[in-house]
Amino acid sequence: TLSGNSAKTPNRPTAAMDVEEFRKHGKDMVDYICDYMKSLQERQVIPDVQPGYLRLSLPAIPPEQPEAWESIMKDVEDHVMRGVTHWQHPRFHAYFPAGNAYPSIMGGMLGDALGIVGFSWAASPACAELEMLVLDWLAKMTHMPHHFQHESGLGGGVMQGSASDSILVTMLAARRDKLNQIKREHANDFEEGKFLSRLVAYCSKLAHSCVEKAGMISCIQVHQLDYHPDDLGLQGRTLQLAIEEDRRNGLIPFFVCAVLGTTACASCDDLESITQVCQREGLWCHVDAAYAGSAFICEELTYFLRGVEVSRRNVDSYNFNPNKWMLINFDCSVLWVRDKEKLTSSMIVDPVYLQHKHSSLRRYIRNHCMLAKLFESQVKRDNRFELVGQVHFGLVCFRWKDSNALTQYLIRQINDSGKLHMIPATVKGQYIIRFALCSEHAKEEDVFYAWNVIKTHADEISTTIKTLNMWTKQAFRNSITKEVDIEQEEDVGDAGEGGDGGEESGSAGG
Repeated sequence: TLSGNSAKTPNRPTAAMDVEEFRKHGKDMVDYICDYMKSLQERQVIPDVQPGYLRLSLPAIPPEQPEAWESIMKDVEDHVMRGVTHWQHPRFHAYFPAGNAYPSIMGGMLGDALGIVGFSWAASPACAELEMLVLDWLAKMTHMPHHFQHESGLGGGVMQGSASDSILVTMLAARRDKLNQIKREHANDFEEGKFLSRLVAYCSKLAHSCVEKAGMISCIQVHQLDYHPDDLGLQGRTLQLAIEEDRRNGLIPFFVCAVLGTTACASCDDLESITQVCQREGLWCHVDAAYAGSAFICEELTYFLRGVEVSRRNVDSYNFNPNKWMLINFDCSVLWVRDKEKLTSSMIVDPVYLQHKHSSLRRYIRNHCMLAKLFESQVKRDNRFELVGQVHFGLVCFRWKDSNALTQYLIRQINDSGKLHMIPATVKGQYIIRFALCSEHAKEEDVFYAWNVIKTHADEISTTIKTLNMWTKQAFRNSITKEVDIEQEEDVGDAGEGGDGGEESGSAGG
């Protein structure tokens, strides 16, 4: 067992788990999961443990013999669960939603049981074909242009582990495509290293750090550009000016990563103007919609896709993460390319995919968007706070007006209370609080509960500030009064001394 009490453990198994044991304990595990999900609200959303707590409960060496199921699950509950942050908790409002639902859990069970390494069609035909078919479904569900689908014969989709993977492989594909183009133009004097060092990619300063890291891995310069101060999105004109300047400096622009739903505040780059620049200047345009992409199954939100739909030549690749907002367990990122030959010529990837029902996902996402608007209305009614950025999806960013210090102190107090969990970010030098709708079954009462926790802590801070201000003013008044008293005493003393001296002087003068 984790606690190392194997000598006291009854009914210790003597061999590996067989099919009947798996049948029994598999049902036990399903019962445990159901009980966990049903009673999740009763647990504290973030654990009250210190770094290194688990090592104190684990033996220094692994157990030599297998342990009874009951002992293992007791240790899971007593030791592991004590340090778990419950991402599916209704009070969890940090980061982004972490997809989790019963169909996804069961799909994971089946996938684990099949144990397929689906790296090619020959390795498992159903695995490869299911991936292609379901990614076409997903493209249709999220209103992607037809040329991104396998059935078009042009592009197609493939699964990745994360958005970071998607951005890296598209940057590598774009790099190879650009170098091939340069090689055709400079066939007589082509040296790859000489041109590789001049390649430059672009993204907003609010893009995820994985873009910069992809550049480091690809040996590519990444220039992070300023975003618009109002909508916090990268504009095509800013990109155009950067391209022109870099070309004057001898660099070779080749790749742009536009973002729909930035990590910090869910802002969206101006995709329409950016894609026009990319088309005109001959740059590969990748769209990272890791968070927001799932929202486009809702027709009313597809206006963010302007630029993807205008022309099949405008966007070369596109990704989003179903594990964020489509109730699919981590890790699951989907990537589409306009020309799949450009991707497959630089690398081959073949994962697997499972999917949920269409209409229920729309309800789920629309509910999060509605609850975000409800939370936004609460923030607007409190004149101590201000919103940062616009609320388009299931994320609301806000801060204490004109104070990074109070904003930071507020979120620290809230998280330390264990009643709510949120995380901060920095935008335009402002320290902000991110309130993300994460729970699959989020309700209005959860939003009101969260706002009440926030308001209660804000009220305590306001009261403290008011008390300190009153104390400071009183202390200042007392200090002034004391100085006046001292000055008066000194004046009285000086007057007495001056009188005596005057008399003496007068006598002497007389």
